[in-house]
Amino acid sequence: MTVDKNKLAWITGGGSGIGKALAIGLSGLGWHVIVSGRTESKLKLLSMEHSSIDYLVLDVTDKLANVKVFDSILNQWGSPSLVILNAGDYTPMAAENFDLDLIHKLNSVNYLGVINGLASALPAMKAAHKGQILIMSSVAGYCGLPDAGPYGATKAALINFAESLHIPLKKEGVLLRIVNPGFVSTKLTEQNDFKMPAQISAEKAAEKIINALDNDSFEITFPKRFTYIMKLLRCLPYRWYFYLVTKITGK
Repeated sequence: MTVDKNKLAWITGGGSGIGKALAIGLSGLGWHVIVSGRTESKLKLLSMEHSSIDYLVLDVTDKLANVKVFDSILNQWGSPSLVILNAGDYTPMAAENFDLDLIHKLNSVNYLGVINGLASALPAMKAAHKGQILIMSSVAGYCGLPDAGPYGATKAALINFAESLHIPLKKEGVLLRIVNPGFVSTKLTEQNDFKMPAQISAEKAAEKIINALDNDSFEITFPKRFTYIMKLLRCLPYRWYFYLVTKITGK
Protein backbone atom coordinates (compact mmCIF):
# COMPACT_ATOMS: atom_id res chain seq x y z
CA MET A 1 0.00 0.00 0.00
CA THR A 2 1.26 3.48 -0.84
CA VAL A 3 1.07 5.57 2.31
CA ASP A 4 0.52 9.33 2.44
CA LYS A 5 2.95 10.13 5.25
CA ASN A 6 1.09 13.33 6.04
CA LYS A 7 -1.90 11.17 6.97
CA LEU A 8 -0.27 8.39 8.95
CA ALA A 9 -1.57 7.87 12.50
CA TRP A 10 -0.73 5.55 15.40
CA ILE A 11 -3.40 4.92 18.04
CA THR A 12 -2.84 2.94 21.23
CA GLY A 13 -5.86 1.32 22.83
CA GLY A 14 -7.27 1.09 19.31
CA GLY A 15 -9.24 -2.12 19.64
CA SER A 16 -12.31 -0.70 21.35
CA GLY A 17 -14.03 2.42 22.67
CA ILE A 18 -12.78 5.85 21.66
CA GLY A 19 -9.60 4.42 20.11
CA LYS A 20 -11.52 2.17 17.74
CA ALA A 21 -13.94 4.99 16.84
CA LEU A 22 -10.99 7.28 16.12
CA ALA A 23 -9.36 4.69 13.89
CA ILE A 24 -12.53 4.21 11.87
CA GLY A 25 -13.20 7.95 11.67
CA LEU A 26 -9.68 8.79 10.49
CA SER A 27 -9.67 5.89 8.05
CA GLY A 28 -12.83 7.28 6.48
CA LEU A 29 -11.05 10.58 5.94
CA GLY A 30 -8.18 9.04 4.03
CA TRP A 31 -5.77 8.36 6.87
CA HIS A 32 -3.66 5.23 7.13
CA VAL A 33 -4.04 4.16 10.75
CA ILE A 34 -1.93 1.78 12.83
CA VAL A 35 -3.80 0.57 15.90
CA SER A 36 -2.19 -1.08 18.89
CA GLY A 37 -3.62 -2.93 21.87
CA ARG A 38 -3.30 -6.11 23.88
CA THR A 39 -6.11 -8.13 22.28
CA GLU A 40 -5.06 -9.25 18.82
CA SER A 41 -8.49 -10.62 17.88
CA LYS A 42 -10.09 -7.17 18.19
CA LEU A 43 -7.31 -5.47 16.27
CA LYS A 44 -7.29 -8.10 13.53
CA LEU A 45 -11.05 -7.84 13.01
CA LEU A 46 -10.83 -4.05 12.78
CA SER A 47 -8.01 -4.31 10.24
CA MET A 48 -9.94 -6.87 8.18
CA GLU A 49 -12.98 -4.57 8.04
CA HIS A 50 -10.97 -1.47 7.01
CA SER A 51 -8.24 -1.76 4.39
CA SER A 52 -6.48 1.42 5.56
CA ILE A 53 -6.12 0.17 9.16
CA ASP A 54 -3.16 -2.03 10.16
CA TYR A 55 -2.32 -3.28 13.62
CA LEU A 56 0.57 -4.12 15.90
CA VAL A 57 -0.09 -5.88 19.21
CA LEU A 58 1.20 -3.95 22.22
CA ASP A 59 1.03 -3.98 26.00
CA VAL A 60 1.68 -0.31 26.79
CA THR A 61 3.06 -1.17 30.23
CA ASP A 62 6.05 -2.84 28.52
CA LYS A 63 8.60 -0.09 27.93
CA LEU A 64 10.71 -2.01 25.41
CA ALA A 65 7.65 -3.25 23.51
CA ASN A 66 6.59 0.36 22.90
CA VAL A 67 9.95 1.10 21.31
CA LYS A 68 9.79 -2.05 19.15
CA VAL A 69 6.27 -1.23 17.93
CA PHE A 70 7.16 2.34 17.04
CA ASP A 71 10.33 1.18 15.29
CA SER A 72 8.18 -1.25 13.28
CA ILE A 73 5.94 1.63 12.23
CA LEU A 74 8.96 3.67 11.18
CA ASN A 75 10.43 0.80 9.19
CA GLN A 76 7.20 -0.22 7.44
CA TRP A 77 5.33 3.05 6.94
CA GLY A 78 7.43 6.00 8.09
CA SER A 79 7.02 8.49 10.90
CA PRO A 80 3.39 9.19 11.89
CA SER A 81 2.15 12.75 11.69
CA LEU A 82 -0.43 11.94 14.39
CA VAL A 83 0.04 9.85 17.54
CA ILE A 84 -2.93 9.28 19.86
CA LEU A 85 -1.94 7.76 23.21
CA ASN A 86 -5.35 6.49 24.16
CA ALA A 87 -4.83 3.20 26.00
CA GLY A 88 -6.33 3.27 29.47
CA ASP A 89 -8.14 1.33 32.17
CA TYR A 90 -10.70 2.15 34.84
CA THR A 91 -12.06 0.49 37.94
CA PRO A 92 -13.89 2.47 40.66
CA MET A 93 -12.57 2.20 44.20
CA ALA A 94 -14.49 3.27 47.28
CA ALA A 95 -12.37 4.57 50.16
CA GLU A 96 -13.44 1.67 52.38
CA ASN A 97 -12.14 -0.77 49.75
CA PHE A 98 -8.65 0.71 49.43
CA ASP A 99 -6.81 -1.48 46.94
CA LEU A 100 -3.09 -0.88 46.50
CA ASP A 101 -2.80 -3.41 43.66
CA LEU A 102 -5.50 -1.58 41.70
CA ILE A 103 -3.73 1.75 42.22
CA HIS A 104 -0.47 0.31 40.88
CA LYS A 105 -2.29 -1.31 37.93
CA LEU A 106 -4.04 1.89 36.82
CA ASN A 107 -0.88 3.92 37.27
CA SER A 108 1.04 1.41 35.14
CA VAL A 109 -1.50 1.54 32.30
CA ASN A 110 -2.96 5.06 32.38
CA TYR A 111 0.09 7.10 33.30
CA LEU A 112 3.30 5.14 32.70
CA GLY A 113 1.76 3.39 29.68
CA VAL A 114 1.22 6.78 28.06
CA ILE A 115 4.72 7.94 29.00
CA ASN A 116 6.14 4.77 27.43
CA GLY A 117 4.36 5.54 24.17
CA LEU A 118 5.42 9.17 24.27
CA ALA A 119 9.06 8.25 24.85
CA SER A 120 9.02 5.88 21.87
CA ALA A 121 7.46 8.42 19.47
CA LEU A 122 9.20 11.64 20.46
CA PRO A 123 12.71 11.10 19.00
CA ALA A 124 11.48 10.62 15.43
CA MET A 125 8.88 13.38 15.65
CA LYS A 126 11.36 15.84 17.14
CA ALA A 127 13.88 14.95 14.45
CA ALA A 128 11.23 15.67 11.81
CA HIS A 129 10.22 18.91 13.58
CA LYS A 130 6.56 18.14 12.97
CA GLY A 131 3.63 16.06 14.13
CA GLN A 132 0.85 16.09 16.65
CA ILE A 133 0.55 13.96 19.79
CA LEU A 134 -2.74 13.61 21.66
CA ILE A 135 -2.74 12.31 25.22
CA MET A 136 -6.09 10.91 26.32
CA SER A 137 -6.86 12.14 29.81
CA SER A 138 -10.24 12.94 31.40
CA VAL A 139 -12.11 15.63 33.30
CA ALA A 140 -11.67 13.22 36.22
CA GLY A 141 -8.16 14.66 36.33
CA TYR A 142 -9.44 18.14 37.11
CA CYS A 143 -10.34 17.37 40.73
CA GLY A 144 -10.74 14.46 43.14
CA LEU A 145 -14.08 12.67 42.98
CA PRO A 146 -15.51 9.92 45.23
CA ASP A 147 -14.67 6.36 44.10
CA ALA A 148 -12.43 7.65 41.29
CA GLY A 149 -9.18 8.19 43.20
CA PRO A 150 -6.92 5.65 41.43
CA TYR A 151 -8.23 6.64 37.99
CA GLY A 152 -8.47 10.39 38.52
CA ALA A 153 -4.96 10.61 39.94
CA THR A 154 -3.48 9.08 36.77
CA LYS A 155 -5.40 11.53 34.61
CA ALA A 156 -4.30 14.48 36.76
CA ALA A 157 -0.71 13.31 36.32
CA LEU A 158 -1.14 13.23 32.54
CA ILE A 159 -2.55 16.77 32.47
CA ASN A 160 0.31 18.08 34.59
CA PHE A 161 2.93 16.25 32.54
CA ALA A 162 1.50 17.45 29.23
CA GLU A 163 1.37 21.04 30.51
CA SER A 164 5.06 20.86 31.39
CA LEU A 165 6.07 19.64 27.91
CA HIS A 166 3.67 21.57 25.69
CA ILE A 167 5.73 24.76 25.27
CA PRO A 168 9.22 23.24 24.80
CA LEU A 169 7.93 20.64 22.33
CA LYS A 170 6.01 23.26 20.37
CA LYS A 171 9.28 25.15 19.92
CA GLU A 172 10.67 21.98 18.31
CA GLY A 173 7.72 21.66 15.93
CA VAL A 174 5.81 18.94 17.83
CA LEU A 175 2.32 19.78 19.07
CA LEU A 176 1.54 17.95 22.33
CA ARG A 177 -2.12 18.18 23.34
CA ILE A 178 -4.37 16.83 26.07
CA VAL A 179 -7.85 15.39 25.48
CA ASN A 180 -10.24 15.70 28.43
CA PRO A 181 -13.61 14.11 27.66
CA GLY A 182 -16.57 13.93 29.99
CA PHE A 183 -18.54 10.69 30.24
CA VAL A 184 -18.24 8.53 27.12
CA SER A 185 -20.19 5.29 26.63
CA THR A 186 -17.61 2.48 26.69
CA LYS A 187 -17.11 -0.87 28.43
CA LEU A 188 -15.20 1.00 31.13
CA THR A 189 -17.93 3.49 32.01
CA GLU A 190 -20.47 0.65 32.14
CA GLN A 191 -18.97 -0.08 35.56
CA ASN A 192 -20.39 3.14 36.99
CA ASP A 193 -23.46 2.72 39.18
CA PHE A 194 -24.66 6.32 38.88
CA LYS A 195 -26.28 8.49 36.25
CA MET A 196 -23.58 10.03 34.08
CA PRO A 197 -24.49 13.58 33.01
CA ALA A 198 -24.04 14.65 29.37
CA GLN A 199 -22.90 11.16 28.38
CA ILE A 200 -21.98 10.76 24.69
CA SER A 201 -21.09 7.85 22.42
CA ALA A 202 -17.54 6.85 21.53
CA GLU A 203 -18.29 7.77 17.92
CA LYS A 204 -19.38 11.28 18.93
CA ALA A 205 -16.25 11.65 21.07
CA ALA A 206 -14.07 10.60 18.14
CA GLU A 207 -15.84 13.10 15.90
CA LYS A 208 -15.12 15.90 18.40
CA ILE A 209 -11.45 14.97 18.56
CA ILE A 210 -11.02 14.65 14.80
CA ASN A 211 -12.72 18.01 14.22
CA ALA A 212 -10.21 19.61 16.59
CA LEU A 213 -7.11 18.32 14.79
CA ASP A 214 -6.86 21.41 12.59
CA ASN A 215 -6.32 23.85 15.47
CA ASP A 216 -3.38 24.08 17.85
CA SER A 217 -5.11 24.59 21.20
CA PHE A 218 -3.52 22.69 24.07
CA GLU A 219 -6.74 21.12 25.34
CA ILE A 220 -9.56 19.31 23.56
CA THR A 221 -12.51 18.96 25.93
CA PHE A 222 -16.14 18.00 25.44
CA PRO A 223 -19.07 18.16 25.93
CA LYS A 224 -18.37 21.70 27.09
CA ARG A 225 -21.67 22.15 28.91
CA PHE A 226 -20.40 19.52 31.36
CA THR A 227 -16.61 19.88 31.27
CA TYR A 228 -16.75 23.62 31.94
CA ILE A 229 -18.75 22.96 35.10
CA MET A 230 -15.94 20.63 36.18
CA LYS A 231 -13.42 23.37 35.41
CA LEU A 232 -15.39 25.75 37.60
CA LEU A 233 -15.51 23.25 40.47
CA ARG A 234 -11.72 23.00 40.62
CA CYS A 235 -11.48 26.79 41.00
CA LEU A 236 -13.67 26.90 44.11
CA PRO A 237 -12.39 27.08 47.70
CA TYR A 238 -12.21 23.54 49.11
CA ARG A 239 -15.03 24.14 51.58
CA TRP A 240 -17.41 24.96 48.73
CA TYR A 241 -15.98 22.27 46.49
CA PHE A 242 -16.45 19.43 48.98
CA TYR A 243 -19.93 20.67 49.86
CA LEU A 244 -21.04 20.70 46.21
CA VAL A 245 -19.42 17.33 45.41
CA THR A 246 -21.22 15.76 48.37
CA LYS A 247 -24.55 17.27 47.26
CA ILE A 248 -24.05 16.18 43.64
CA THR A 249 -22.78 12.65 44.25
CA GLY A 250 -24.52 11.86 47.52
CA LYS A 251 -21.21 10.50 48.88
